[in-house]
Amino acid sequence: MPSIQITAFTASNSAGVGSRRLLKALRTHASGLAVNDFNALPTYIGRVRELDSYALGAGYRDLDCRNNRLADLCLRQDGFEERVAELRERVGSDRIGLFLGTSTSGIYDFEQDFSRLGDSEGTPEVSYMGSVSNYSLVDFVARRLDLEGPRFCVSTACSSSAKVFAMAQRMLASGWIDGALVGGVDSLCDSTLYGFNALSLISAYPCRPYGLGRDGINIGEGGGFMLLERRRPGQAAPLCLLGVGESSDAHHISSPHPQGEGAVASMGQALASAGLQPGDIDYINLHGTATPLNDAVEALAVSRLFEVPPPCSSTKGWTGHTLGAAGITEAVICALAIENNLLPGSLNRGSPDPELAIEVLSRSGEGTVQRVLSNSFGFGGNNCSLILGRG
Repeated sequence: MPSIQITAFTASNSAGVGSRRLLKALRTHASGLAVNDFNALPTYIGRVRELDSYALGAGYRDLDCRNNRLADLCLRQDGFEERVAELRERVGSDRIGLFLGTSTSGIYDFEQDFSRLGDSEGTPEVSYMGSVSNYSLVDFVARRLDLEGPRFCVSTACSSSAKVFAMAQRMLASGWIDGALVGGVDSLCDSTLYGFNALSLISAYPCRPYGLGRDGINIGEGGGFMLLERRRPGQAAPLCLLGVGESSDAHHISSPHPQGEGAVASMGQALASAGLQPGDIDYINLHGTATPLNDAVEALAVSRLFEVPPPCSSTKGWTGHTLGAAGITEAVICALAIENNLLPGSLNRGSPDPELAIEVLSRSGEGTVQRVLSNSFGFGGNNCSLILGRG
């Protein structure tokens, strides 16, 4: 796979707005999860409090929704929009691709509008294309950053904002574009909270990834972005996208293959595309949702591929499961791990589950981190694995 440099990144979620605050939370074991005050469900959520009083500029009224407000908040962190402007000036706005993932987009605002209407025969005020449509996020970011290159939205549930890296990598390799902005945003809404509750996948407690007695997920909201550029010969590259793997279980609409076949294939493809062996990986950021089945199958898959697994953890105890934004959220955490030689733990894990095939870190610590693998596994058995590392 051609070497692709990551020249900027940012993330915002309940654990921190901006990557520096997120890093501090990872180091100090400060979770962003709190008792649900979004609706009546007895659970914990990862809510971005800054959004409650956040407003978009007057020029974006047609795209005003909670999801795009979160995207805007995120773009303003870590000097990200300034780095995009520098690239736009250097290569031209039509040579930068935009690839974003989301699963909920602005459904929340539509829910609020229908709740206001009740049984009346009024007309919804919220624009479908400006909020509910998944493309609303892409349209907003393109306008916000003045990007005119090819643009796509990926909506494959929890793998959405990981799979955008694969799409960007192919477009960069083809020469169609010179740079790519990848990422994703997902915001809280009743549809996902009540929907996952109907599937008996919501925990009433802070989620316990890979822990004994784990009983489900906590839903969080979040967003993140990375700027990718083709690496020029001789150019120093402290952070690169080294490999990408994608697969499909073709097994069940919501449950993973019991032997982890798709997960093994996804991780194996990522290693092959990077030209690496399992022993070259220093840390694995697990999908680690904290449901009994998903964690058990992912642990089995890792143990099948890695004879001696490297340090592993799930970071959803900090952010909750940000669904369509999980891939980019955890890619940013991996970037922070590489930059700071940090091995994140598995917050809230509690007692280890002796039935699982691998051990996970319970607390964050220091270590040499050159290359990391990040897993994102979505409904329908669609899987994506990323490898990030020093160039």
